[in-house]
Amino acid sequence: MPLILVTNDDSIYASGLRALVEQLQPLGEVMVVAPASEHSGCSRSVTLGRPLRIRKQRERDGWYAVEGTPTDCIVLALHWLLKGQPRPDIVVSGINRGANLGDSVTYSGTVAGALEGAVNGIPSLAFSLVSRTEFDYTHAAPFAARLTRKVLQAGLPKHTLLNVNIPPGPIRGYRFTRTGTKLLCTNIEERFDPRGRPYYWIGTEADGRDEAPDVDYTAIAEGLVAITPLRNDLTDRSALAHLKSWETEDL
Repeated sequence: MPLILVTNDDSIYASGLRALVEQLQPLGEVMVVAPASEHSGCSRSVTLGRPLRIRKQRERDGWYAVEGTPTDCIVLALHWLLKGQPRPDIVVSGINRGANLGDSVTYSGTVAGALEGAVNGIPSLAFSLVSRTEFDYTHAAPFAARLTRKVLQAGLPKHTLLNVNIPPGPIRGYRFTRTGTKLLCTNIEERFDPRGRPYYWIGTEADGRDEAPDVDYTAIAEGLVAITPLRNDLTDRSALAHLKSWETEDL
């Protein structure tokens, strides 16, 4: 039986995590190591300045809550909880409440959990449900399980993860895409607490987006699942080739 390691960034109590695990259980042995509280937008942060605690869930065998980030969860699972044991066959992160499309993948704790698996050489997937209000995983969770089964059978290129964004409702099809670009307008809202001290909310609003046919935004707009292969290597290779010419100059 393959070992499936599952995490998320919405916390171990999230309904998307429970729906995902229910669908993954027929595929193998499922181990859940997830944050004890929500860590949306934490990216690939790792906890270095305070101790980490692992709490085994009494009501669920193989479930562990970590007082840390999704990256912490995967690090602790691979190098402590499974120390001296076979590594997972696959890492699955999600299902996230909301989209992880385009430039936003660099903020995503959901994607980061899968990325930590990928950089450790384990095929990894990150799943997100593209919605802002209603979060019904009836169709998204079975699709996530089917794609997980396919990756278990066929594998992925080493150090590659699949970032999967699923529109709400019945699955109409899927498309392999690249990450698009969204033009964002950042809004800072100042408020005051009861003692008159200011505090701030950071928010963004879309002000246009990449509408090329091969980007993730377009696939979602057409009602399709967007599947984007990602890697940790952020090197801009075209810029690297251009900048190589500087090596002949004195700086």
